Formats: sequence, C-alpha cells, structure tokens
Amino acid sequence: MTRRSLELIAGADAILYDRLIPANALEGAREGCELRYVGKAPGNAAMSQERINELLVELGGSGKQVVRLKGGDPFVFGRGGEEAAALHEAGVPFEIVPGVTAGVAAPAYAGIPVTNRGAAAAVAFVTGHEAPGKQQSDIDWNGLAGFPGTLVFYMGVKNLPLIADALIAAGRDPAEPAAVVRNGTLPDQRTVTAPLADIAERVAAAGIGAPAITVVGPAVGLRDTLAWLERRPLHGKRVAVTRARAQASGLAAKLHELGADVVETPAIRIEPRPVEGEILAAIDRLPDYALVCFTSTNGVRLFLSALATRGMDALALAAPTIAAIGPGTAAELTRQGVHADVVPERSVAESLVAALAGVPVEGQHVLVARGGEGREVLPDALRGRGAEVDTIGLYDTVVEPLSQEQRDALANVDYVTFTSASSVRNLLTSLDTDAAFASHIDGDPASNAEGLSHARLASIGPITSDAARALGLEVDVEAKSHDVDGLVEALVADAIEQAGQPVDGP
Repeated sequence: MTRRSLELIAGADAILYDRLIPANALEGAREGCELRYVGKAPGNAAMSQERINELLVELGGSGKQVVRLKGGDPFVFGRGGEEAAALHEAGVPFEIVPGVTAGVAAPAYAGIPVTNRGAAAAVAFVTGHEAPGKQQSDIDWNGLAGFPGTLVFYMGVKNLPLIADALIAAGRDPAEPAAVVRNGTLPDQRTVTAPLADIAERVAAAGIGAPAITVVGPAVGLRDTLAWLERRPLHGKRVAVTRARAQASGLAAKLHELGADVVETPAIRIEPRPVEGEILAAIDRLPDYALVCFTSTNGVRLFLSALATRGMDALALAAPTIAAIGPGTAAELTRQGVHADVVPERSVAESLVAALAGVPVEGQHVLVARGGEGREVLPDALRGRGAEVDTIGLYDTVVEPLSQEQRDALANVDYVTFTSASSVRNLLTSLDTDAAFASHIDGDPASNAEGLSHARLASIGPITSDAARALGLEVDVEAKSHDVDGLVEALVADAIEQAGQPVDGP
C-alpha cells in the first residue's frame, strides 16, 4: 500500500472497503471510524454498484472524510472510474490514489515480469470475465492472438478453457508458456504453469479457483529463474503465534519474511502490576543489591519503567552485577542501556544458576525481577548459597480470550508456536468453551491435546516443552537456542525436513 493511502485511512471518518484488500489494511483506521464492507464475490455482492455510488455521494456530501478502499488499482478493472464520475456529477470533490494492480503484482510475486527485454516489449491487460464468442464482444481476439507481448487476464479462471481455445483458434501458439497465479502476493499464493493448450486442464486438476490472474506469453518462461516467493522455506505453511499481542509482532514478522501465513492467536496478556509495595521498596533499596537477576524481557521493560517513576534510569543499574536468564533478555537489557554481566546460553533458570556459580553471593543482597508466577529454582539456589534474596513480581500473565474467528483459524494451522509455559496453559484455558476442547482445570488434559493434534507444536525451550507435555500435548519441535531466533530456526528446519528436503538445503 502507498504511504498516501495509509495517511488517508488514518484520517478517515468512514471507509468503504472491498473484498480483496490486504489483511491488515484497516489496522490504521482511528477509533470510531465507520467501516462498511461493500465487497463483491463471484455471484455474491454485499452491495450493488449503484448503491455503492449512492453511499459515496451521501457520505462525501455530508462533510465526512471518506475513503473508498479497493484492492489493486481503482482504475484497472476496479470500477473506480464509475464511482468517481458519480461523485463528480453530484459535485462532491475527490482524490484518486493509484495502487499496484494485480496484473503486475501477482506475476511479479510469481517470478514473471510482464515486460522484459528480449521476451516481451508490451503488455495487454484484458478482462477474462467476458466469455469469448458472445455476441457484441468488446474484445478483439484476433488482435490479442497477434499481440507481440504478454497477455494478462483478470477474473478469467472460470472462462479459461474458452479463453485458451479462442486465442489458439485466432492463431496464438498453443505451445506458448502460460501461468495462472491464485491469491497473488499473499502467503498462500499458488502458481500453475503449462503450455497455453494445456493450461486450463492443469489448472482444473490443481483445483485453482478465483481470485486468480492468467498470464500468457514468452515472459512466463522466466519463472524458473525469477520465482522467489514460493521458494521461501515456510511458504504455504500457516503458523499460529500464541505470544502476548505486544510481543507477537517480532516473531510474526520473522515468520512472514520466511513465507509463512501467520495467524495471531495471543493466548496470554501481560498485565503490569502497579508500581507500589514490594516494587517500590526494591527500587528504593537498589543501592544495597550486589546482584540483580532478570528472567524475562517483560521484566526488563517493566523494571526500567518502574525506575522512571522514581526519576531514575539505566544508570541506577551500573553498580550491581546484572544477570539475564538468556540471550533474548540480555538483548532487551542492551536496548534499555544496561549491560548484562552474566548470560547463560540456555534460557532456563537451571542454566542461570550454573552461570552464577562464580559470582560471590554469600551474605549479599540479591534481587530477582520476574513475573508474578515465576519458578523458585533461581531464588532457592541463591538462598542455598547464603544470599539474602528479594523477589518482585512485575507483571501477571492472564488468559487472553480468543474470538470465534481466531479459534477457527487455529483449527487450520500447520504449526502452533509456544514461547512460554504460560502460553501453553492459557491457550488451552482460552479454548475450553469451544466444543472441541475440555477445560484443563476441570477435565482431562488429553482432550485438550486432541484439539491440537492436527498441528505440529513448536516450543521455545525445555521448560515450555515440559509444561506442554504435562497438559497432554506432544511437542514436535524444540528450539536449541531458547529465544525467538532459535524457535524460528527450529521451525524452518522442521518444515524443510517434513517436505522431504535436506535440512541444509536451499
């Protein structure tokens, strides 16, 4: 999407949007913006074109800032010209913001340049919605057959046999390369290629339906060299991210870059505790601590935020030894301006205990900053060495209820990722009202596990894996490096192995 389109969405009072807009296109709309779906699926229009035109005039004429949001480009088979003409006739001012049309974008994502030196010096965009041979056709099939370049047909899957036959009958080479790209630019994009004479049969055999773009011409032959999206290691895989919403974006972005269709189903929500009581007491006592331990990235962020309420910053942590439970927590400390002195390779409390073996703690004051339901492994080990340990819970993890749409999406994923023990417990809890799940509190955990048996489960580390197994789940993938990067690396290796390719393959 263009920067201008995002600016207009952010300032809109009302948005009328189509069916094939990007999934996150409306995220930038402000609270209170009126959102109206006016999309058209084949044979099923939410609203007639005439009514859409009337509605645009009504809303625009009332002084509202209105956005008519279309997929692709509004002036390329988008009926944008008709809508703009209706506004002009009614005296309502408007602005046109061009987009990237599917006839260019979908082939590009499939590795097919619609023009290319030596292969195609011209491109023709044609509606495939009009069946060849109909009376008073607007399409010159003889002209298209002799066109010296790439032909791109929109909305033509249903008529593909007729289109191919008409082109060949008019003189187009039956052996010329052709391709159909379904859901172009999306994570589940799928491309079928074949000679023009065979393309309709191949598409039917592959079960390819609308929405799709058909491309005919020598440039299709470049796909073997230029294809890129469908070669990504997680292309075609749907991956559920159960991390808290505030943290999910980083993991989701990494998975998306590798080609995955990411389904965000946050099973937990981080609720910061009020900065009072034991938290304030620990901050006021900070100069007394010889060692401060952080067991999560959330703990780091919230502790630094709590320091700010006392007019303090990262410099307040310059004196004590700083320990992080793993590389991810250490990285967050670095982002906050704090250097971690002790960082074990494995992000578990037992590894941090071992890493602290050389740090003198006997008779010393130690602070452990963590979540409200942290394990006692670290505090108990430090006390066993003679340390005086204070623990503070900076936040609680609570169940994040899932919508029915999220539950339906979860039922159709290839992988479910877990980044903490609480994300495992809370996912099952959040789904215990679904008919496919039984409460893991009142019922048998095995019944919960059955509800996820269709997917491979990926865990960030052994503590998370143990929590999953205790609830009757089978863990298929466990990260060697217990952070987001390690989880992604393990998931990619598993996907490649499941596809029957060498793990170190392309």
